[in-house]
Amino acid sequence: MTVRESMRARWRRTRPWARAVGVVVIVGLVATGAWWVWWREPASADAQVPATRTVEASLTTMEKSVSGTGTLEPTVRQDVSFAVSGTVTKVSVAAGDTVTKGQTLATVDTLALDADLLSAKSTLAQAKARLSDAEDAADGTDSSDAQVAAAQAQVEVARAGVDDAAAAVDDAVLKAPAAGLVTSVDLEVGDVVSGSSSSSGSSGGSGGGSGGSAPSSQSSSSATSFTSTGQFVIVGTGAWQVETSVSESDVANVAVGDQVELTSDDLDDTLYGTVDSVGLVSTSTSGVAAYPVVVSITGDTSALHDGTSVDVTIIYERRTDVLTVPALAVTTADGTSTVTVQAADGTQKKVAVTTGETSGNLVEITDGLSEGDSVILTVFQPGSGNNRGQSGSGGFDGGQFPGGGQFPGGGQFPGGGQGAPPQGGGSNG
Repeated sequence: MTVRESMRARWRRTRPWARAVGVVVIVGLVATGAWWVWWREPASADAQVPATRTVEASLTTMEKSVSGTGTLEPTVRQDVSFAVSGTVTKVSVAAGDTVTKGQTLATVDTLALDADLLSAKSTLAQAKARLSDAEDAADGTDSSDAQVAAAQAQVEVARAGVDDAAAAVDDAVLKAPAAGLVTSVDLEVGDVVSGSSSSSGSSGGSGGGSGGSAPSSQSSSSATSFTSTGQFVIVGTGAWQVETSVSESDVANVAVGDQVELTSDDLDDTLYGTVDSVGLVSTSTSGVAAYPVVVSITGDTSALHDGTSVDVTIIYERRTDVLTVPALAVTTADGTSTVTVQAADGTQKKVAVTTGETSGNLVEITDGLSEGDSVILTVFQPGSGNNRGQSGSGGFDGGQFPGGGQFPGGGQFPGGGQGAPPQGGGSNG
């Protein structure tokens, strides 16, 4: 009996479950071998390989900055309402109009206000008459002196009443407290106003009320969410600002006057500004303290729009003409930094250098190099090797297992390929 016949006889005597286990083991070995050749081996062949090139030490500008985000807002944003009661007789502007400081926005009737002023003047006249009588009757006694003093006080009170009544007549004409764009008008002729002088504002602070009071500067401690409560809303378009925040660890580096760069996908160009104020009161989010910083925009602001989100970069240190080389060119060992310098004739030598600060992928060189010196740096690039399918037709050596690319014995399992062999054309049984 030949060896082949003996193997077939043994296979036939094997229990079916043992045959199944044998098939699973063989298939597992085949899969493991395929993974090793197809994936493991090409990975090493495709590994990155080092390459060198030369760069020149050059002068550059190094900066230290703090980043944040914010929203463009006009510096002046006034919420203006009548401070006197009356019926609206005229509305002089509409939403979308541009107004100047002091321009008339609307008026109310002055019938009642004029009557109040006349009454106040009458009261003042009577107080003056009583004062005159008291002075004429004064005889130097304490009693007469007290009567004169009381009459004098009544005159002062009456005079203040006249001033208030006159101011109310003036307030019947509502004027713009600042130049800007009228964004909202909530008033029509015939409306009766109650004379509420409460006004609110953001960015430029509170404005408003009667007679067009000037805008106040914004508090630097926190941002104010603007909600219109007035009869007119005026937004100044000549000055803009952004409020951002910096962390507790960065706020010490930021100072009033620092230069700021602002960018946005909604802007064609970079905006520039300066730090206008740094808040002293922090807010906390998830236990992290942040301090508000207000940035005033400089330059042309004619194309800006309220509510545009921007990325803010506050530059707190900038140095020009700093000698730098790429960080890959510097090797540091045992506290000593060196670079490899290549001369004009191609010769190379290591040179000890003194390094300064790092910015991105650049390292400052304070001693050991001069501008224009060529230094060698090592970079890594993908290898070109790829041995997938290089042996045979995309598989193992010869494309198949030994023995014609199949399992020993003609590519089948012993016994005619029973057990669903992975290769060959053996039949079942």
